[in-house]
Amino acid sequence: MEILSSAEMGAVDRRTAEHFGVPLAKLMENAGRAVAEFCLQQVPAAEHVLSLCGKGNNGGDGFVAARVLAVAGVEVAVLLLGREDEVKGEATGALVRLRAEAPSVTITCVLDEAALAAASGTVDSADLLIDAVVGTGFKPPLRGLPAALRQMVANSAAPVVAVDLPSGWDADSTAQTAPDAFRADAVVTFTRPKSAHIFGHLTGATFGPVVVAEIGSPAAAIVSDGNLSWAGAAKSIAERPRNVNSNKGMYGHVLVVGGSYGTAGAPSMASLAALRAGAGLVTAAVPKSILELVAAVAPELMLAPLHEGPEGAVSLENLAAENAVSLPALLKAKRISVVAIGPGLSTKGEVPEFVRSFVADCTLPMVIDADALNAFAGQANLLDGSGRTIVLTPHPGEMARLTGLTIAQVEADRIHLARSFATEHKLTLVLKGWRTLIAHPDGRVAVNTSGNPAMAKGGSGDILTGIVAALLAQFPQDVARAVEAAVALHGLAADFAAHAMDEHTVLATDTLAHLSDAFRYRAKDADGMTWICGLNGVERG
Repeated sequence: MEILSSAEMGAVDRRTAEHFGVPLAKLMENAGRAVAEFCLQQVPAAEHVLSLCGKGNNGGDGFVAARVLAVAGVEVAVLLLGREDEVKGEATGALVRLRAEAPSVTITCVLDEAALAAASGTVDSADLLIDAVVGTGFKPPLRGLPAALRQMVANSAAPVVAVDLPSGWDADSTAQTAPDAFRADAVVTFTRPKSAHIFGHLTGATFGPVVVAEIGSPAAAIVSDGNLSWAGAAKSIAERPRNVNSNKGMYGHVLVVGGSYGTAGAPSMASLAALRAGAGLVTAAVPKSILELVAAVAPELMLAPLHEGPEGAVSLENLAAENAVSLPALLKAKRISVVAIGPGLSTKGEVPEFVRSFVADCTLPMVIDADALNAFAGQANLLDGSGRTIVLTPHPGEMARLTGLTIAQVEADRIHLARSFATEHKLTLVLKGWRTLIAHPDGRVAVNTSGNPAMAKGGSGDILTGIVAALLAQFPQDVARAVEAAVALHGLAADFAAHAMDEHTVLATDTLAHLSDAFRYRAKDADGMTWICGLNGVERG
């Protein structure tokens, strides 16, 4: 699902009308109806709804929503910032139809702050507020009446459903917060998400679902040059039912190379995650000293002992061609499909040289994480995915070490950095953090919106490594979607865990207990809306 700029969204609407014969008034009707249906479904107890409308198209969507709700039997009022004769474009027809078909709806026109103050009781008494003041085409900041109304909404206890965007939020912003925008408990946007829907989160608000409603624009009308998409759409690859005549060989064999003395947990979690995410077979290659600890994680897991140096870390002896139990021999004997290297390896002794040599010689699809990434600190030029599949999964600190930048520099322009690194090194880069990015060697970047602060604990990265490796093993011909789906599934599992428990108490391994929920989850609801943020049909425990 493409992420559009505000200009691209405007062009989609015009193209839909001019080239595909769908009138703009019809798009407005569909948009407002989608908002009303969302309100009826998600806030069914609301008896008194107030639609806050501007004079433009966003206000027109609010007029339609008010009419549909009123016809459905809800008590609705409209607060219009301006005079009725100032309403513009298609919103004029929506207002006329509201007057004709829902005469019970009271429309209060507010022309100055004194009139707005006089209407404060209407705002305070509402069970639900619909924010339809300004939408995608607006550029901040809010001034005058909208700014005054923003404060009034902030003081209200009623939930707020924003039409298209919380008013005052720049649609093209990639900032995490928009303190000068209206608060919102949910957002209903149309056709495709914009950057603000994907990257934004309103601090201090119960900012739950962001849903995308299809309102009649055909796929051919949707054109974007941003090469930016929503990663959640790729999850469909993991929703396919398995062939009834299946065997373990059909779903790949993952080899996890990791661990050192004192860090048995990391390769254990990565291996268990690969098993849970559907890999047919998983082998953990770990130092002999921790073999029994890793073996205890799951009886389904196969083990391969690695030679280790005096500090309990893997040694170069594991790469010796004459060694019958070397890693090269293991790759051939076990028919490995994907290698995941790094969890818990440490950077002691010969480990960095071991990693660089192994990555250079192994031609299998590979996921490189944690200490395997640190082995390339200052030597990222050695990472070349030409003619092979390499996936890197750094957090900002690891990315900083890879690139020689500071963490602040990494975070300053994540999209550009991820895209340029992936294209330069011809690999897939998963840059973790707020809105994890999946950058592909062809320049495309997908943004993941699942996940929550519960994932900010040790082990989360190891779990992700295992899931990515397992999806690559199952879908080797569709690397981009396999990686995007893995990232989305990991975040969804954490969302389910946080809903069932609490963000403070969730452990990395708890996400695996909810991985089946993530696989079963469908982002598109019965009304055809796609939930790009929040969980469709799931209430917090």
